[in-house]
Amino acid sequence: MRPLDRVRGTIAGEPVDHLAAQPMLMMFAARHAGIPYIDYTRDGRKLAESQLKAVRDFGIDCALMCSDPAREVIDIAGDDSVKWLEDQGPVIVEERAALLNKARLNELKVPDPHREGRVHDRLQSIEICRRALGDDTSVVGWVEGPLALSQELRGLNRIMTDIVDDPAFVHDLMDFASEVAIAYATAQVDSGADTIGMSDAAASMLGPRHYSDLVLPWQRRVLQSIRSSHPKVILRQHMCGNVARLIPQMATLPVDIYELDFPTNLAVARAGLSPERVILGNVSTVTDMLSGTPERVEAVADECHETCGRYHIVGAGCEVSPLTPPENLRAMIRYATEHMPGSFLAGAARAGG
Repeated sequence: MRPLDRVRGTIAGEPVDHLAAQPMLMMFAARHAGIPYIDYTRDGRKLAESQLKAVRDFGIDCALMCSDPAREVIDIAGDDSVKWLEDQGPVIVEERAALLNKARLNELKVPDPHREGRVHDRLQSIEICRRALGDDTSVVGWVEGPLALSQELRGLNRIMTDIVDDPAFVHDLMDFASEVAIAYATAQVDSGADTIGMSDAAASMLGPRHYSDLVLPWQRRVLQSIRSSHPKVILRQHMCGNVARLIPQMATLPVDIYELDFPTNLAVARAGLSPERVILGNVSTVTDMLSGTPERVEAVADECHETCGRYHIVGAGCEVSPLTPPENLRAMIRYATEHMPGSFLAGAARAGG
């Protein structure tokens, strides 16, 4: 069965031959391909080349088009708030945030992703990967979620203060950020992405009340808009950090795949999401992938699988470090390819099998 069918089969409850594996690879993929990360972020052809090599060399079930948090920011407001680093690509400098002056929000426009720009470059990556992979492997487009883009334009510390001091401004900024996410997601699906991942990392820093009032409605707006215009697209939600307290609200989102970082208690997440929702992760990118052994990676992947049950995609909690030993990544993929959705190493061991 094709990997894309396997992911959809997991979601739809159809028979599958083995688990899907979709770890988040960015810097690791560039390093594995021998490409400087700054080139990976600046040249869509090199991003595609790196992802294709990782898919082919490791047997991963997706090519991931995510690279850095500044694509939308640069397209919207230029790169005055960005510093380019050789080994990390572009990083946002809060002291030069695009919206130091809140009044500038009224001047910002949603860029056309089909014209020149960094998201246009991502569309080229998607097209290259889709041509190379056909329908055999998922091509995952990516957008910054409403809170993520808002904090990248305004600055993390400022947006957190604004949530309390100026919620009306936050509402306006989230409206704008949602429009950008919808436009960019739609363009990526039209270019060949079958999955759209949405990252809203800063949301894990909020409590349930602020998340429900100031983030959840805009996340839902983005996801519902994508689903309405492209009903077959797979929607993947990623929020770094510990989101255990937010799971009851997150469960109301029209999401197919919840990518949960390793600080999140997986048992709590599974209980809150119900047995039929698909969970990706949450093998630790630090203690397991980076510092562990292949045996440790397989054991933790098994623990995650047993906790999640049938509706599970093998992966790490967040981006795999470029310094991760390749044999640890191979161990993760091996676990997926050797196990059916309902099989668990740990369960077999306890039963004496």
